[in-house]
Amino acid sequence: MVGTEGVDAAKAIGSAIAIGVGGLGPAIGIGMAVKGAMEAIGRNPEAAGQIQTSMIIGAALAEAVAIYAFVIAIIIAIVL
Repeated sequence: MVGTEGVDAAKAIGSAIAIGVGGLGPAIGIGMAVKGAMEAIGRNPEAAGQIQTSMIIGAALAEAVAIYAFVIAIIIAIVL
């Protein structure tokens, strides 16, 4: 199509921003959660199982945000 280069470029930039910003928050959050869990296990090794379970559930919930950002980036790139 003629004259759609600007629209295609805007879609690419929008998708990149959506996945970049949407992935940054969960990555930082998961890193902080793992850091806290490792420190807690170091202080109280007997509670490692409970701490690890809670950390994995929290990481999964944080990762869901990144998946939503990925879906939005796909929608921007393909549908719009």
